[in-house]
Amino acid sequence: MTPEVLPFLIAALAGFAMAIQGSINSALGKVIGLWETTFIVHLVGLLLVAALLFICRLGGGNLADFTRAPWYTYLGGVLGVLIIYGVVRTMPKIGVAPATTVIILGQVFTAGLVDHFGLFGMQKIPFCIWNVLGILLMAGGAWLILKQ
Repeated sequence: MTPEVLPFLIAALAGFAMAIQGSINSALGKVIGLWETTFIVHLVGLLLVAALLFICRLGGGNLADFTRAPWYTYLGGVLGVLIIYGVVRTMPKIGVAPATTVIILGQVFTAGLVDHFGLFGMQKIPFCIWNVLGILLMAGGAWLILKQ
């Protein structure tokens, strides 16, 4: 496997995990409730990461530098709550495939804006006609998937 392929495989694995996670979170939400599910998901994630950091000694050892990060980098936790809420709220109503399709479309559109403007310290990658065309094709595909 070439080093150039590895990031794509990792991203595909993350996409696989997101679809499964949404389904599992939605199933848990039906049993214990929406906000309770959000709490449990984050608690389990916290316990796992704590074990990886402090028991398995994974990580770069820079946790003490957390105060040096820009303020907006701490919004990831808030966004995580919004994401889990949105997934658990929508998947049981519209289905896993339609919800995931709309989520991905929103992600790609937003990612294009982040790239184009170089937001949050990311490298500036100009949006071009091919990007717009790709998003329009994805939107057409989403429409076909969502069409009942």
